[in-house]
Amino acid sequence: MSAFTSDAIVAIATAPGRGGIGIVRISGPDLLPLAQALLPITPTPRHAHYTPFPDADGAPIDEGIALYFRAPHSYTGEDVLELQGHGGPAVLQRLLKRCLAVGKDFGLRHAEPGEFTRRAFLNDRLDLAQAEAVADLIDATSEAAARSAMTSLSGEFSRKVNALADGIVHLRMLVEATLDFPEEEIEFLEKYQVGPMLDGLSSQLDELVRQAGQGMILREGLHVVLAGQPNVGKSSLLNALAGDDVAIVTPIAGTTRDRVIQQIHIDGVPLHIVDTAGLRETEDTVERIGIERTWAEIARADVILHLQDARRPEDTLDSEITSRLPRGTPVITLFNKCDLLEGAGKSDPVVSPGPDGSVGGKSNAQPPLRLWISAKAGTGLDTLRQRLLAIAGWIPGSESPWLARERHVQALREAQEHLDLAMGHASQSDQVLDLFAEELRLAHTALTSITGEFTSDDLLGEIFSRFCIGK
Repeated sequence: MSAFTSDAIVAIATAPGRGGIGIVRISGPDLLPLAQALLPITPTPRHAHYTPFPDADGAPIDEGIALYFRAPHSYTGEDVLELQGHGGPAVLQRLLKRCLAVGKDFGLRHAEPGEFTRRAFLNDRLDLAQAEAVADLIDATSEAAARSAMTSLSGEFSRKVNALADGIVHLRMLVEATLDFPEEEIEFLEKYQVGPMLDGLSSQLDELVRQAGQGMILREGLHVVLAGQPNVGKSSLLNALAGDDVAIVTPIAGTTRDRVIQQIHIDGVPLHIVDTAGLRETEDTVERIGIERTWAEIARADVILHLQDARRPEDTLDSEITSRLPRGTPVITLFNKCDLLEGAGKSDPVVSPGPDGSVGGKSNAQPPLRLWISAKAGTGLDTLRQRLLAIAGWIPGSESPWLARERHVQALREAQEHLDLAMGHASQSDQVLDLFAEELRLAHTALTSITGEFTSDDLLGEIFSRFCIGK
């Protein structure tokens, strides 16, 4: 994305395709002359005007509502003009071209992805966490995610971060003031009760990390890969979890040649389920390519479901597959087709999530999870769903009040590390207060990177380039 400028920008703000309503949005400095050149009326700020949108010859391209907002009382903090007409692609493209033609003399250009929201951020209408919540609200795939994104957009997450940052700043002020008077350093901890203050800040940060971890799960979900030999029921399991016939199922081994991806939701948490080609030795060129892609999916999985036929568990090929699975990735071994056995329905206890609510732990410390299921009869699938949530670190009934991104969680954990180091310096007998102050500064910087107070232009470009055009 280019550097921020004060050019006027225009884009279609509604989604591609046909719809009842389509919107062309313009933002920039002093748009009233441009609005007068485009429209047969002079729009009044914050009033809806029903008007034709004429072409160069005065013939109407469309008729609709014109809305004009004067800076700073707009989404971007600049003048904004919205032309709301019918949602046909041809009509909207004609209206967009007309705006660009008239706006050429006013410095109007086509907006880049996310540029409207980036201007809102740069004009202090939104902080960075709120700006990201705009994209998250648009992309939300469940009611829970939409609610949490809206809470983030309202600024609740930012207020929590800012309150914690303010507490650290207050402590920094005390420390740095004491550094100017070395004779007072020895009494610093006792005089200002630094220990209890640090404990309180650390507890607040721990809770924020836990909630952000839940928010990240709600936003990102889990990448779950179904792996195993041909004809062990991977496609049947995908269909059963999805509640639809999204994958072809036949008695013929090797039916699935390429990956099939389906998103499902469990308690509002998105899971990206990937059905893959069966793993075996083969001379078939197409099937071999599919198997190579299977191993590529396994390598980047958050969770691996290793399906085996319950009638012949742990045969030689399954043992080979198990030995090749990546270390550190949680694996659930599923013995499918247990409805064909007597005494089926065995399972191991559900593993509880870690105290920080983080995804999965990705550790081999736990023994492999094993579960007897029937994709056909539905046996064991509820237990499987709960195990996937447990591996994700999702705590039922503790939905995060906001969505969080990986960068938010990383920044919070970085702040945790620096606060822990600060506590270590405070507990030393020699009380190295300059190091103590430096760790507090670094913790504060990590926190404020979430809201964008200290954020590089490269990061801003990366974030806003992922937005849709017109937002």
